[in-house]
Amino acid sequence: MFGSKENEEEKTEKKSFLNFLPLTTLEQLETIKKESHTGAVLIFKHSTRCGISRMVIKQFEQLFTAEHEHLKVYYLDLLNHKDISAEIGVTFEVTHASPQVIVVRNGNSVHDASHNDITLINLSRFI
Repeated sequence: MFGSKENEEEKTEKKSFLNFLPLTTLEQLETIKKESHTGAVLIFKHSTRCGISRMVIKQFEQLFTAEHEHLKVYYLDLLNHKDISAEIGVTFEVTHASPQVIVVRNGNSVHDASHNDITLINLSRFI
């Protein structure tokens, strides 16, 4: 009633251009470093218990358009992989935050953002 069916259809038809890759092992950090030599690689650190993190990840997903569909984005569940989160800080020389996005190019962090600053990232500059 009142057009709600049309709104639901629009939501289900909207294509997602973001394909998260699960980050679950320390060894994957070496893979990310290697992959970053051919293009930017993003790491999204997410706390599944944090309301702000849930809100930000939804907004982050909406930033992706067809232009960005080839960006590699790794997803880290902070609560299940605290060791990986700690190693990310050491490896890429970034201070821990949650939620947080880290952009890696040529094996180094070239940009990081946390909380609502994540929603302001211009993804096109990392293509």
